[in-house]
Amino acid sequence: MLDFLCKESYDLRDFVTLITFLRSPGGCPWDQVQTHESIRRNFLEETYEACEAIDAGDTAHLKEELGDVLMQVLFHTDIEREAGHFDIDDVADAACRKLVYRHPHVFRRNDLDAPDWDTIKQRERAQTTTAEAMDCVARSLPALWRCEKIQAKAAKTGFEWPDMAAALDKVAEETQELREAAVSGDAEAVAEELGDLLFAVVKVARFAGVDPEQAAHAACEKFIRRFSAMEAAAAVCRSSSARSRRCSRSGSRPSRLSARTMKERNLHGSERPVRNSISWHMPTQT
Repeated sequence: MLDFLCKESYDLRDFVTLITFLRSPGGCPWDQVQTHESIRRNFLEETYEACEAIDAGDTAHLKEELGDVLMQVLFHTDIEREAGHFDIDDVADAACRKLVYRHPHVFRRNDLDAPDWDTIKQRERAQTTTAEAMDCVARSLPALWRCEKIQAKAAKTGFEWPDMAAALDKVAEETQELREAAVSGDAEAVAEELGDLLFAVVKVARFAGVDPEQAAHAACEKFIRRFSAMEAAAAVCRSSSARSRRCSRSGSRPSRLSARTMKERNLHGSERPVRNSISWHMPTQT
């Protein structure tokens, strides 16, 4: 039976040993039954949390999250070690070999005809066309990110709009086609045209030098802030309306401010969403 010695300070080898111990018969029942598929989502989540720490500039948080990412690497590797396929040293060997091969300008400085990074990758994967290179862009990537990478590969062959104006025209064209699909009631056509529109929007983002994923995240944050402000305004209006009703029942006169607020916002005791300084409205809820 495996054992693990607890101590004050650990190194990378200890980390490898700990994962193996946790997955052993004397370790953790949960760890013992996990598979690549069952913890795949964990891998993605830990990676995104590490990215969030980078965005926040939080060094302590980044150290913690990188440890979580490394744990996922070691966990997946130990599953394969147990199956007899490879271990962490094999992973390290393959990674080092790849980096040495892909850096001819560092390790083969006298080779004047050394290919560039993309050419080397295509050779490794036996890719002979740009379409094959596009097809190898990971489908597990966030969709907008994958669109961006595919478009970048196409642009290297000259397949590119001349400027942002042309790209915006394509957005307008795809928007109209989406409208027509929506009118037709064809759900499959709507999905297809919506995809084309998103793909065209990513092209505009590339011309603008904007990360479409970050732009979408920023839009989400803006929406949350505006929605929060609208909810707060609605809560104030409901409170004013409630005070007015209590005043009416007691025979007292509502304050001038409450009366004016009610008049301006035309509440009259209604619970419906109200306008505020925001230039858009809540959609009708059913």
